[in-house]
Amino acid sequence: MGELKAGMAPARDRLPTRVLWLVVSAALLGAVGSAVGLLTPRRVYGQETPALLEAAIAQDLVNLFLVVPLLLVLAPAAARGRLRCWLCLIGALAFTAYNYAIYAFSVHFGPLFLVWVAVLGLSFYSLAGCWAALDKQALQERFHTLRCGLAAWFLIAAAVLFGFLWLREVAADLIEGRPSTSAQSWNVPTNPVHVLDLAVFLPAVAAGGVALLRGRGAGYGSAPGFLLFLVLTTLPPLVIPFVTGARGGVALWSAALPLAVVALLAAGVLWRLLFLMRQDADRHPERSLAAAGGR
Repeated sequence: MGELKAGMAPARDRLPTRVLWLVVSAALLGAVGSAVGLLTPRRVYGQETPALLEAAIAQDLVNLFLVVPLLLVLAPAAARGRLRCWLCLIGALAFTAYNYAIYAFSVHFGPLFLVWVAVLGLSFYSLAGCWAALDKQALQERFHTLRCGLAAWFLIAAAVLFGFLWLREVAADLIEGRPSTSAQSWNVPTNPVHVLDLAVFLPAVAAGGVALLRGRGAGYGSAPGFLLFLVLTTLPPLVIPFVTGARGGVALWSAALPLAVVALLAAGVLWRLLFLMRQDADRHPERSLAAAGGR
């Protein structure tokens, strides 16, 4: 430890350089794709329904002006040993992979198809690298005294709530023997949000909440990212009414209030969890990941 340069974190405390460059590549390529989509929406999204076109424009705005800068800030900070940035980076990458899966599978084949596939692959492997490099056992030893009940129960409640909402809609369509109601506005066979949420994201959020309640390293490692994901995932739907209005349509604001409430609650819980982690680090500086993992 004493041989390290001043201000430099131990190697096991830092995001690996190879993962850093994967993140930067995903962010820059995503910025190019979003910029092209915003500058030439008819060329890129001309075959889509108005609802999907507006959703894609809203997503491009959030990607370009929030998610890309967030990735470019969090990744270098994680590579310098900022643990909380590393944990939040996991959520930003999960959000990126999630949304580019929707681009790649739901938007018609066109000029940005290979860009979307590339960002999907880069963000997925960046996410896998971030998670694999994180020492979950060291996290468990470092934060075992942290009280994270609020964050844990919030994640479990969010997973149950959204799972119930999606299943209620899916069940109603199945019982009536009709196509997916929510998929019709995008003219796609199934709602990709339902597929990704029910198959992957919501079970992972619930499992992360349970792991956090039990004081597991996987819970400490995933909870900040899941909370950030929940914040980010509310933003494109909140932007859509503004896009609709700018295009001369009738903006629908019925979902804005509940989404804003979810965003604010998730942001508040995330801030509190990161604050508790910072307090713990200040009180127990000896509990670095390297020190904990080396016991």
